[in-house]
Amino acid sequence: MIIDKEPTPAGTADLVKLTIPELEQMAATVRCDIIEMITEAQAGHPGGSLSAAEILTALYFRLMRINPTDPHWNDRDRFILSKGHACPVWYAVLAERGYYDKSHLMTLRKLDSILQGHADMKKTPGVDMTVGSLGQGFSAGIGMALSGKLRQKDYHVWVVVGDGECQEGAIWEAAMSGAKWKLDNITVVVDKNRIQNDTFVDDVMPIDPLPDKWKAFGWNVMEIDGHNMTAVVEALEKAKTIKGIPTVIIAHTVKGKGVSYMEDVPAWHGKAPSPELAEQALNEITGGAQK
Repeated sequence: MIIDKEPTPAGTADLVKLTIPELEQMAATVRCDIIEMITEAQAGHPGGSLSAAEILTALYFRLMRINPTDPHWNDRDRFILSKGHACPVWYAVLAERGYYDKSHLMTLRKLDSILQGHADMKKTPGVDMTVGSLGQGFSAGIGMALSGKLRQKDYHVWVVVGDGECQEGAIWEAAMSGAKWKLDNITVVVDKNRIQNDTFVDDVMPIDPLPDKWKAFGWNVMEIDGHNMTAVVEALEKAKTIKGIPTVIIAHTVKGKGVSYMEDVPAWHGKAPSPELAEQALNEITGGAQK
């Protein structure tokens, strides 16, 4: 899907508000990008990237006040992918949004590429926070939101965390801080795909009842189907209207969503498909019609 428009002048928001069908089409394109770049690299994390496709697509093509031609615009919304190993979905969305040419996607994890195994704010245009160590991105988001409050800025901070990541103590320290400072300018989305690394979250360290825990830490809580684009957009838009309290959206998702042999299979957390399996994946994502 191509968005044909003139570059937006620096210092202003590049407004893009795709319709729900257009967002769904873009999410499918992003999924194809993920498969293609990981296959080319023969390394990367497809499962958790595919599960977050709707969330990031909705944010960058409907919700966020950003400007790809001016990535460091002071009043832009901020985004942090705290589950940093899923950066292929972030790279794909940034490329489709116009932060850099799509040809860079085929350089994933290669020497001197701007797209490394975890996103680096010093290398990748559009990346607001270097990510990698789980639990740390959310803390940085809290700092950005507090800074915005203190400086009376109206930007919003969006953070995506994994459900396995919610086992980290740093997540709950950050959650306490968000409630203490009444940071209604930050929204956390939990990509609850139920799998971490090579097994299921419940087998490592159960985190449920997750909604009750976030409520106990003073957050407004919403739960959605993270693959229903209408529900995703409605929840994100509603989050911006909540005042006096931070919001968390628990998105129930499927790891490896869109690719039958990857869905709910822990082995596809961090493994690249063969060219033959990649072709099958692309056909399934596009309904048999290559993008």
